Amino acid sequence: MTSKLRVVKFNSEIFTMFGIETVNEYMDRFWAYLKTNSFRNTFFAALGSVFLLVFIAYLSLDYYTRHGSGAPVPALKGMSVDKAISTLSDQGFGYQIDSVYVPDQPPGTIVEQDPDAGTMVKQNRVIYLTMVTRLAPNVTLPDLSDQNYMEAAATLANYGLKIGDTSTRTDIANHILEVRFAGQVIKPGTKLPKGSRLDLVIGNGIGASEVEIPDFTNQDLDAVKFAIKNGGLRVGTITYQGTITDSSNVVVVSQSPAKTDSTSKTSFGTPINLTVSQAKKTDAPGN
Repeated sequence: MTSKLRVVKFNSEIFTMFGIETVNEYMDRFWAYLKTNSFRNTFFAALGSVFLLVFIAYLSLDYYTRHGSGAPVPALKGMSVDKAISTLSDQGFGYQIDSVYVPDQPPGTIVEQDPDAGTMVKQNRVIYLTMVTRLAPNVTLPDLSDQNYMEAAATLANYGLKIGDTSTRTDIANHILEVRFAGQVIKPGTKLPKGSRLDLVIGNGIGASEVEIPDFTNQDLDAVKFAIKNGGLRVGTITYQGTITDSSNVVVVSQSPAKTDSTSKTSFGTPINLTVSQAKKTDAPGN
């Protein structure tokens, strides 16, 4: 009770300080002021000032952005990059160019644009262009040796490579025997430009045919391996005699099967087992 009396006394002192005896008298004076012409004039003047400022800001923004004005973006797809740049420059547009590789599209051709053709934009607007790159990215040739033609075609397509000419060669299997690029045999892992055309040599799956058994004795091991693969045979087990200190001077000292008076032919795909030793190709076996 004492606290309330103190608050009332404090409030009374404040009103007394401003010449107001009671709260009711203060409220009466406040409502009376709201009804005066002075208040109404001040209120409407302030409200009008706010609307005027908003209207001026709107007009200024509309003028600054030039709302409703502009020019249509020209159609640039299919143009050469030089012609597209010239067209944009003549019409007062800026440009920014990115590149992408697209097979079967001439290098330097515009394939995408942003904004689209016909879009109304302001002068000096930057138009983003995508052109076909002049250099194809490299891809790695996958291993196709265990794949047939259909499997190899799907694999090459996934790598962005294409099939050129195909030929067959007598072989016990019908898988890919060789991959050629520009007339040269290439191996898995070779880097090629994306979109390159590769020629394939495919086995015909005929295993009953026979070939002559060559005599590989006293010949260089690397040359023998090459001759075996290209002769429709397979390299079998290689047995090393003695210590090999120089791998470039390894020769064949015996083979199985070997050509004899009674056996001169064998079936395609037959493995040839080799025994090799450290020697020069001119050395005679056993020397």
